[in-house]
Amino acid sequence: MQNHANCWADDRIYDYPALVKGLQSYLKLKALPIGMKRYRKASDLDSIERLRRVPKGLRLATDQVVGQARWLGYTLGITMDNLVGAQCGAVVGLSPRDEDFLSGENFNGVWYSSIEDSAAHQEAMYCASYGDYKALVVSPLTSGRLGNPDICLIYATPGQMITLINGLQWQNYQPCNFSVVGESACADSWGRALSTGEPSVSIPCYAERKFGGVQDDELLIALPPSYLPGIVTGL
Repeated sequence: MQNHANCWADDRIYDYPALVKGLQSYLKLKALPIGMKRYRKASDLDSIERLRRVPKGLRLATDQVVGQARWLGYTLGITMDNLVGAQCGAVVGLSPRDEDFLSGENFNGVWYSSIEDSAAHQEAMYCASYGDYKALVVSPLTSGRLGNPDICLIYATPGQMITLINGLQWQNYQPCNFSVVGESACADSWGRALSTGEPSVSIPCYAERKFGGVQDDELLIALPPSYLPGIVTGL
């Protein structure tokens, strides 16, 4: 398999079908746990088995890309050209967190009452570092098509989520902290996990629910795959 290691240089072999079966046996999740992985060159996508590409000229929110993986089981690859704009691309490191992004102009009067409030929101967002990666793929963990993903995404009800966190904390206890930036809550989940390497819980935002199919009773945790064996053991 090409490029088994992820961005954390983790090249261990995980039995993802068994890990997902373990999660399901204790948590009864409604949708597939998925992986998200970035690639240094767009051409790297050509070697991924059964990869779907976004039709030319169609632009999606990252929420829609993730939604197709978790609900439909697709393995979907994108570059920045496939995204609606920097608000999506910057969170996963495909677009710079530049002056235009930080200005807050796009959210002024939409989600926040002033340019100052909007700019403060943009500044508060967790974004993966920019410059190293040109493409991103999402796929169900059980597909085995990504080697080790950079992060895994698990959607769960509050009751399922606290049980998952109990499993996470069974050994080597650490508090599980999370942030709430408001809209663009993907920054609290996959943006935070990609930038820190830590488990990151979020309350999915309007865009994730409207465009990504996230249910009103769901929370999201994003974390590197190295945490999964300990979670299943803890459960």
